[in-house]
Amino acid sequence: MKYFPLAALWLGFSLSCMAQNTTLLDDFEGNGSITTWFGDDCGMNPALANPFLGGGNASPTVLAYDDMGGQYANIRFDAATPFDMATQRTFSLKIYVPGTGITGNQPNQVSLKLQNGTLGEPWTTQSEILRPIVLDQWQVVTFDFANGNFRNLDPGSPPPIQRTDFNRLVIQVNGENNTDRVVAYIDDLAYSSLQPPTPVFDFLVWSDEFDTDGNIDGTKWFHQTQLPAGGSWYNGEIQHYTNRTANSFVENGILNIRARRENFNDQGHTKSFTSARLNSKFAFQYGRVEVRAKLPSGVGTWPAIWTLGKNITEAGAYWETLGYGTTSWPACGEIDIMEHWGVNPNYVQSAMHTPSSFGNTVNHGGRFLATATSAFHIYTLDWTETEMVFSVDGIVHYTYRPDVRDASTWPFDAEQYLLLNFAIQPNIAPSFNSGTLEVDYVRIYQASPLSSVGDLASPTPTVYPNPFRDALTIHVGQAAAQVGNVRIFSVDGKLVGTYPAQAHDEQITLRNLSHMAKGVYILRFEVDGQNHAVQVVKD
Repeated sequence: MKYFPLAALWLGFSLSCMAQNTTLLDDFEGNGSITTWFGDDCGMNPALANPFLGGGNASPTVLAYDDMGGQYANIRFDAATPFDMATQRTFSLKIYVPGTGITGNQPNQVSLKLQNGTLGEPWTTQSEILRPIVLDQWQVVTFDFANGNFRNLDPGSPPPIQRTDFNRLVIQVNGENNTDRVVAYIDDLAYSSLQPPTPVFDFLVWSDEFDTDGNIDGTKWFHQTQLPAGGSWYNGEIQHYTNRTANSFVENGILNIRARRENFNDQGHTKSFTSARLNSKFAFQYGRVEVRAKLPSGVGTWPAIWTLGKNITEAGAYWETLGYGTTSWPACGEIDIMEHWGVNPNYVQSAMHTPSSFGNTVNHGGRFLATATSAFHIYTLDWTETEMVFSVDGIVHYTYRPDVRDASTWPFDAEQYLLLNFAIQPNIAPSFNSGTLEVDYVRIYQASPLSSVGDLASPTPTVYPNPFRDALTIHVGQAAAQVGNVRIFSVDGKLVGTYPAQAHDEQITLRNLSHMAKGVYILRFEVDGQNHAVQVVKD
């Protein structure tokens, strides 16, 4: 993961909030409140060295579950007090089942059962949720007893969230009433509030305000023009994408992506329409994307704001040309922040494409927006470790939060990059001659790394000019201040440079910074024993 400091910050934030909101937690490394596990009709080791380290679980220790053929094999623990199902009713765990460790033809699944352990036969009033799993990979599985498809063994039992007697949790892999063998590894079991805390994405890491008229900023955007094999774009699109200013340009603070009816020959193919498809030269994992845009209209028009995995193997895509292509679509993941089909005017849609559902995907949602083609609106994606939330002007219309997150449902544990394009479909209206996707700005935010500094002094010394070009001045506010070295970091955590610092007339000046690439940086320095971190922008 490229943005390690930000990811680490969010991980720390998540665990901190989980510690405050979780009733029970066990990471099998001595952290948590579950002290005693039992294995019924199976072998169990709650302190095994992780045999599949990495690939979604860097934890050194896991629980090993070995059903050696027991008919009712499971593992379980009893809580000191009953689960509060009215307010905290979501359970989650990580699981890995190697294909070499199973026999028979049982469905690959994991079951979480809640029971009253004080009864002589605790299973008689149990409630259970079954989840499918994929072999040979770590995956996060969530059991939501408020909204999930639970099953009561006794049909007369009330819904789980009305129960106050559940104090036993049972985990069973691949079912019961069989003598097949199953080996599984389990980690990070948590009993938490229904919704995990949402990180605050308040730190601008990349943007384009389109303030300079003329060509698009080539340091931020790449024109994708190479035709796919066969000479036609996907989904039956009938345009050429070009790098001409006739199809993409900035004017009066607005990016214009313009589709035109014209005969245009390129790469040995003549097409009747031209347009533009832009790839961002910035890739990211987790955060908020905001794009303020006004959409074109007309049957056959198809503008989109979306992302693809940086690892996609797509000839002619920016990151593929740099050698990052390792994974085909849809395994690389696709996030459609906004799509608009002219045949369905003013309906905007968001969608997810993954190996579990792609093409005519079932994972989508949208809303009618009466002024989508006549006014600017802010299209937003909030991407966390567990969900994607899509909104327009702050109103949420779709949330993607799979119960099982694995390579099939969640290929989003790696970086994605942004695409802006305007496609033409075969049903384009005969009257269509040109149309424009107008974009006012693109902004990407992540959780602020400043909160990881610790003992920041208040107030923070002034840094100017910001944005800067060749030099930076830090006003420390006192002539005799003791100032440590100033370090400059890129937002992906890499040290760009270290500069010896001594205050003169209450300020420090860093010179000869013109070699630095445009972008966002963090200054870190110490004044009289107090740590400071300041975000700056290189123009």
